[in-house]
Amino acid sequence: MIPFNIPSVVGNEFTNISKLIESKKFCGDGEFTNKCNKWMEKEFDTMKALLTTSCTHALEMAAILAQISKDDEVIMPSYTFVSSANAFVLRGAKIKFVDIRPDTMNINERLIEEAITPRTKAIVPVHYAGVSCEMDMIMEVAKRNNLIIIEDAAQGVMSTYKGKALGTIGHLGCYSFHETKNYHCGEGGALLVNELEYIERSEIIREKGTDRSKFLRGQVDKYTWVDVGSSYLPSELNAAYLYAQFEKANEVNQNRLKSWRQYYEILTPLSREGFINLPFIPEHCEHNAHMFYIKTKNIHERTNLIDYLRKNNVIATFHYVPLHSSIAGNEYGVFQGNDEFTTKESERLLRLPFFYDLHSDQIELICNLIFKYYGRDR
Repeated sequence: MIPFNIPSVVGNEFTNISKLIESKKFCGDGEFTNKCNKWMEKEFDTMKALLTTSCTHALEMAAILAQISKDDEVIMPSYTFVSSANAFVLRGAKIKFVDIRPDTMNINERLIEEAITPRTKAIVPVHYAGVSCEMDMIMEVAKRNNLIIIEDAAQGVMSTYKGKALGTIGHLGCYSFHETKNYHCGEGGALLVNELEYIERSEIIREKGTDRSKFLRGQVDKYTWVDVGSSYLPSELNAAYLYAQFEKANEVNQNRLKSWRQYYEILTPLSREGFINLPFIPEHCEHNAHMFYIKTKNIHERTNLIDYLRKNNVIATFHYVPLHSSIAGNEYGVFQGNDEFTTKESERLLRLPFFYDLHSDQIELICNLIFKYYGRDR
């Protein structure tokens, strides 16, 4: 059986956790949390990186920092994970869903401006599969309309747009370190703060609304409750595991890119013959090989191919069901304009097994099965 995902173990995870156990210091903001934060700040050139319990919580922190409140509107694609919307719905906002581009599965940057109203407060571009949205145009639209950009870069760690790390282009950026991501600690995330005005408050919100971070730095002689906040600080156990992954970040990235390129090269003939579509990477985007997907003719063909692969011991799967088609999506959001591509393209997309150290012969086997399904020889 070839599984869809295997959470990675790449180096010093056991060593770091053993060191932590010996230290008997398990709560957050210890040695390994600080190492993770500093690594991200240096690697991605961001003003402040704060490890969180999840990307969901990083998004919730971003919603508080952006002062999202009742009756505000937030623009995002419908083709995304529920956390992208939930973080803002929890603050009372209405979600304005915008159609996607069929080539990258990202929000169509040319449709954003017509979704803006006097109540619009923020835009949330979601970088699908670690491939960047068209951030230049999105930032221009935001600047013209005085809006905040919160990048949902859950899948975008180590990806760039015109040389700039995803998550560092907007005012705020959010990462995921869930076990399905390129770098993980089981459950985890990070908030990247790219504007000076948000740094102090982000620390307070993350520490349950207290100024404990100042206390730990010796800036105040005691800490107290000064603002709203919650418990967004991860355990040192998570940070110890994650830092081991960061230490091998480039190795992991190259390993995954090699697998991605092998899939792409083998399956290109099927794409040329019109059986499937392959991922599209714009020239100015460097992706992180977060996933490899193909697109079939329609949902019926996708279902049959998933079943065929499963019968041959290969686990492939679909991805998001568009949020605007859900019960909560209809209650808390509205689709702006026509759903020309969101539903149609989401129903065609099929994700193939993809993880660190996926063997070349496993990719060969998977691709051979896909060729066989379409009645073609390699």
